Amino acid sequence: MKRREFIAATAALLVSSRRSWAQGTSRRVGTLGNVQNLPILKVFDESLRGHGWIEGKNLIIDYRYFEGQAERIPGLAAELVALKPDLLIATNTQTAVALKSATASIPIVFVAVADPVRLGLVESLSRPGGNMTGLSLFAPGNFTGKAIQILREIVPTASKIANLVNPGNPFHMLTVAEELPQVARNLGVALPVFDATTAEEIDIAFASAAAQHADAINVFGDTLTINNAPRIIALAAKHRLPASYLYRQFVTNGGLISYGPSIADLYRRAGGYVDKILKGAKPSDLPVEQPTKFELVINLKTAKALGLTVPPALLASADEVIE
Repeated sequence: MKRREFIAATAALLVSSRRSWAQGTSRRVGTLGNVQNLPILKVFDESLRGHGWIEGKNLIIDYRYFEGQAERIPGLAAELVALKPDLLIATNTQTAVALKSATASIPIVFVAVADPVRLGLVESLSRPGGNMTGLSLFAPGNFTGKAIQILREIVPTASKIANLVNPGNPFHMLTVAEELPQVARNLGVALPVFDATTAEEIDIAFASAAAQHADAINVFGDTLTINNAPRIIALAAKHRLPASYLYRQFVTNGGLISYGPSIADLYRRAGGYVDKILKGAKPSDLPVEQPTKFELVINLKTAKALGLTVPPALLASADEVIE
């Protein structure tokens, strides 16, 4: 072989080897979520990039969305498991439960899952065991009770505060059974529960709450309420029910108040879990982390429309006030 041909052949071999090596370093991740194009997912993508993981370069991400149809979740979970990814990501409680049932071997990172210990997803926060870890939505201090307390501060005469819950959400049921009775005793208010599993049942729940003379309503957060946010905000206005929500987007779109963990902060921190596991760490060795940042958002325009005066101290403590 001539020298020039030898150099060309060697160069081709090096290029081929580099290409094969690059392809071999790409890791595969499966994500199970509710809907596409959520602004919060940009935060997660930025977090991954900050750790050096770039989709299309060294990371392949397979997305599956159930689009508000909870009955599709188990099937979509099975589809992702069949792809044999290096890691699975659950973006809420329902998807975490489904992925846990679908595989006991593929590592799973969950984000914004209500209470993974009580739901049986992990053995404990410090020692998860099994193949799951991630970020919990629940934190000591009972943010559900805090949200109801804030609502009571805005409506000090309230003696009955309705609670809109989804009986298909395991955490909602745990909260109703274990926390609401204690909150009712502490605040001296009645906290009746109104169930809804469909958009139509949300209408019925609000009408029932109004008919039973509820003074306000606390809307539990999950995919059902997120998917029907405009409907819920309109129903609260129609029935003149001051409402508290878990997520800030309700308030930026006309809801009264929201109080709860910063979801953006949870997604930002989730990138670190993905990075560690893709680099060899085991989920069982990574403690579950809890929220460290909480947000109170108040819409003064909505308060005025309802004839409410927000206490100055509450306004001063708000993270965001919409005027």
